Amino acid sequence: MILVDTGFWLALANRRDHYHETAKAALKKLQEPMITTWPVLTETCHLLLNRMGTEAQQRFLSSWEAGAFQVHPIPEKQIPCISTLMAKYSDLPMDLADASLVLLAEHFGHGRILSTDQRDFQTYRWKNRPPFENLLLL
Repeated sequence: MILVDTGFWLALANRRDHYHETAKAALKKLQEPMITTWPVLTETCHLLLNRMGTEAQQRFLSSWEAGAFQVHPIPEKQIPCISTLMAKYSDLPMDLADASLVLLAEHFGHGRILSTDQRDFQTYRWKNRPPFENLLLL
């Protein structure tokens, strides 16, 4: 499973995005399923709606419905971990979507991610491991 952050979805949807062509190329190369979290899904829908309108948001939701990616729930027992992570990285700051992806990396035991957020995902650590491996920006 490849973890996916909001920036990837936005780049993929918007032809004018600086990372649009890079996102399309990365998607074509993927040989594993993609997975994201509810906070990322919510953030993506909000930003697509505000920046590109209802059609862009609907295309994104339709791709989820068609099975283009999975959404991983955050178990209730991990809520304290989210608060701890957000406090640890408050200088960046870390948002809920990013914290959920760090927990997802810990769940899967790897940090392979598609994200336009170079700075943060080079800083975040999951289980005190090396930074995420950002497949979008290789």
